[in-house]
Amino acid sequence: MKIIAKNRRAYHDYEIIERFTAGISLQGHEVKSIRAGQISLKGSFVHFQNHEAYLVNAHIRRYSHAANLKEHDPTRSRKLLLHRKQIDHLEAEKRGAGLAVIPIAVGLEHGLIKVEIGLGRGKKHYDKREASRKKTMKIDAALEVKRRLNT
Repeated sequence: MKIIAKNRRAYHDYEIIERFTAGISLQGHEVKSIRAGQISLKGSFVHFQNHEAYLVNAHIRRYSHAANLKEHDPTRSRKLLLHRKQIDHLEAEKRGAGLAVIPIAVGLEHGLIKVEIGLGRGKKHYDKREASRKKTMKIDAALEVKRRLNT
């Protein structure tokens, strides 16, 4: 999948357990806008209603070359296209285990726009500090190796 937009906060705020790829129901001008990279997943989430999954709060800007779109709502809920078993599994995990279903990335797959969603557990503050500490140690180790190779 060729990534168009990522939800950078997803891996910072959540420990991703499972991933799914879903189609998304869009209007024509939204497709062109997404292909131009005019989408933001910041603050978006997946909501379940009547055994259907919806992407809520994803911001898709108005396509600049579209005709007058007076009723364009950039953050409207958009239906996600998943199999019934996947929806039931996600819904059960969200209710039972208290996990969150969040969008991770939007991209193109065989010419179609797909949303990668993840089933994740929220990280605690100390988990975030530990992840930051590990990242810093890894960078420091790489710099030390590079320094030793140059001398």
